[in-house]
Amino acid sequence: MKCVCEGIDLSDAVLKVVKACSSKTTVPVLECVKLSAKNDGVTLSATDGEISIIKTIKAEIYEEGDVCVPGKYFADFIKKLEGVQISLSSEGNKMDIEYADSQTTMQVLSADDFPRIDLDITENSFVMKTADLKDFIRSTSFCCATDDSRPILKGCQFLISGNDICVTSLDGFRLATIKGTVVSSTGNMEIICPARTLNEIEKMIPDSEGTTEIFVQRGIILVACDNTVLTSRLYGGDFIKKENIIPKNFVTEVTVEKDKLKASIERAAILVRNDKNSLIIFDISGDKIEISSASEIGNVQEPVKAKVSGKDVKIAMNSKFIIDAVNALQEEEITLSFNNHIQPFICQNKENKGKLYLILPVRMSSND
Repeated sequence: MKCVCEGIDLSDAVLKVVKACSSKTTVPVLECVKLSAKNDGVTLSATDGEISIIKTIKAEIYEEGDVCVPGKYFADFIKKLEGVQISLSSEGNKMDIEYADSQTTMQVLSADDFPRIDLDITENSFVMKTADLKDFIRSTSFCCATDDSRPILKGCQFLISGNDICVTSLDGFRLATIKGTVVSSTGNMEIICPARTLNEIEKMIPDSEGTTEIFVQRGIILVACDNTVLTSRLYGGDFIKKENIIPKNFVTEVTVEKDKLKASIERAAILVRNDKNSLIIFDISGDKIEISSASEIGNVQEPVKAKVSGKDVKIAMNSKFIIDAVNALQEEEITLSFNNHIQPFICQNKENKGKLYLILPVRMSSND
């Protein structure tokens, strides 16, 4: 293989695809980025067996061929060469990288053992406004589980029925769900997509007023954008039914200015950020929420004005969970709905109820 390309193009491409390289594997080729020089471009590919990313850049090809380079090292090295033209040439188990008046040699692997990436994923699809898709991902993926005890909870459930779409995620302590519409779809479908995959899709697609099409087939998802193709395995199994978790009625409802509530929570969270549950307390009565926290460092107690309807309630919660939920809501006023100090409560925008965040409280002995 021998080719010449611009450093900025190669750096941009390798920094995108290297995210699909495996970091924990006994198979060395899965730690690599595959370079394929053909026609008038170089295609970079990486996969860890679950997610795959492919990107093609323009290049002058003097000798076609394929080679696998160590992903992290190659990415870090090429990142330092964004301002120059780069020549790549490989022979045997070595590749020469020439730039300006310098040359570096890097050990490489044969591309023969690199896994085949299936790009024939066209059976089913749905189309969303790109801005909506980015918002749906940002609004739900942070509520996915991060441990492997229940793998299915590491993904978001997409339910499409007609033109309606609902995306849900939960980790056992909190739940996020958002409803909206798709531009079109080939039919009703349910998929459970890894949060990691969704976060890469959100970074990959542009901030634009256009649309994005997502293809699904044989438990694989595919998204293509700007000469970049991402594929990923989907999770199989039965997702938890949110209808069985979200309370249908509440005894206390609170409307409050989002920014004032957020600022107070963040101040209260500072003193407990090293505690296991980062515990803060809402004491809701009259026309206010009194927010408090206490630790060895000190204590905070702040009243925030609110419109309260229903019974008084005192409830403890993880400060990170409530901050994440409040940050994901976009209206100036939000509503919080409670039943008691041991049942889950929900956060929503005051007007548009399309987004819903449910949080399990933390039980305190003083409340029992």
